[in-house]
Amino acid sequence: MSTATLHWFLPTNGDSRHLVGGGHGVSTESSGTIRPADLPYLIQVARAAEQVGFAGVLTPTGAWCEDAWLTTAMLVAHTERLKFLVAFRPGSISPTLAAQQAATFQRHSGGRLLLNVVTGGEAREQRAYGDFLDKEARYTRTDEFLHVVRGLWRGETVSFAGEHVRVEDAELARLPDPVPPIYFGGSSAAAGPVAAEHADVYLTWGEHPEQVAEKIAWIRGLAAERGRRPRFGIRLHVITRDTAEAAWAQAESLLAALDPAAVARIQTGLAASESEGQRRMRALHGGRYDGSARGLEIAPNLWAGVGLVRGGAGTALVGSHTEVADRIAEYHEAGIDEFVLSGYPHLEEAWWMGEGVLPILARRGVWAPPGRLPDPGPAAVPARAS
Repeated sequence: MSTATLHWFLPTNGDSRHLVGGGHGVSTESSGTIRPADLPYLIQVARAAEQVGFAGVLTPTGAWCEDAWLTTAMLVAHTERLKFLVAFRPGSISPTLAAQQAATFQRHSGGRLLLNVVTGGEAREQRAYGDFLDKEARYTRTDEFLHVVRGLWRGETVSFAGEHVRVEDAELARLPDPVPPIYFGGSSAAAGPVAAEHADVYLTWGEHPEQVAEKIAWIRGLAAERGRRPRFGIRLHVITRDTAEAAWAQAESLLAALDPAAVARIQTGLAASESEGQRRMRALHGGRYDGSARGLEIAPNLWAGVGLVRGGAGTALVGSHTEVADRIAEYHEAGIDEFVLSGYPHLEEAWWMGEGVLPILARRGVWAPPGRLPDPGPAAVPARAS
């Protein structure tokens, strides 16, 4: 089995020593002071992630955060080897422009772009961006979108007329080198075939290990029917300390700072989500808590407390450095190849991970520090008939 790849997260909606809400139709808010997501702070987070050994950083998309393309483009020059997992929605950009942007990003960054294609699970937010398709149609559009993008990246001249995407004689003057891998997630029946057809890495949120294993088997089976073998990734928060007691004390502190009225309001908003993944996240805690962090431990060291106020990824690995390493190793053994991790605040928690957990994973052979990228040299310009 190959070693796992570990990524971190860029909090482009703001950071805090407390839990920060946001995503899936809920606003960004915190029970404590929010650190603005300005460029100087994000540079600190990116550099810390790079220095401790993370391979890349995920940058989210949506009305609740800063634009991922622009933010990561500004951070490239402040890092050396760190890759940027840029999330974006097919409904807000043409496939030809997306393919061109990716090619440009690869040339200027030295091949450090990864792409997270987000179909979009909140109709209200989609409409704010001018997208009035329903959920099923959005997945059909994503499939058509990626069909065009893949063709362009192969150097083809693409003419395509689908239900939602239409291009005529589209082509790229310069191809991306390397072609950026596609990260894609989705838990609904409509998501499965799209993931199986296009995803290089299928992402899931941090559910119970048995649920994660079921998802892996589902997508692996669909992909095998298409002659494909995607990798698998998981999105989790972490609270790791020198001792389990210290980690759970931190979880208790985060939980104690929450306003029950705010939790109820946020859960009402998340209950209206069209996302199957979000429904599964809410089912882990049911929107209720008894004031005890341990009461939200749904599996060994897997805590559902983050999902009380945050849309999307709502679970955290909580425990000593050894315990967190144990859980990562177990997910890896179950088929997870890549981990997209985060913690509050992201700057300090990156160092807890880097100094506490990563050395344990390295000693066990589960993870190895990423090497410096070689100089890619000048990008080739594909020949065109005149």
